[in-house]
Amino acid sequence: MLSAVYKSKKKADTYLYVEKRDDFSKVPEPLMATFGQPSFVMLINLAKREQLGTADLEKVKQELAEKGFYLQLPPKQESLLDEFRKQNGVTD
Repeated sequence: MLSAVYKSKKKADTYLYVEKRDDFSKVPEPLMATFGQPSFVMLINLAKREQLGTADLEKVKQELAEKGFYLQLPPKQESLLDEFRKQNGVTD
């Protein structure tokens, strides 16, 4: 299963996987507007991979098969302020 991977110029660490290079026909227009102009990163054979960076390989394959695209968002970052408050017993 081949997939073309694009990164967003608007959203840091955000990637879009599509079934065919430069074919965004299955990606909803509001998502494309938010994502911005896609910048091609690579063509990847998902069938020959055992893992895929921070993305769940099986979820990527499933969403490509069902929706025709997969959007990889950056991992949620912990709030240092919230962590500090927890450590010091401060509650809202």
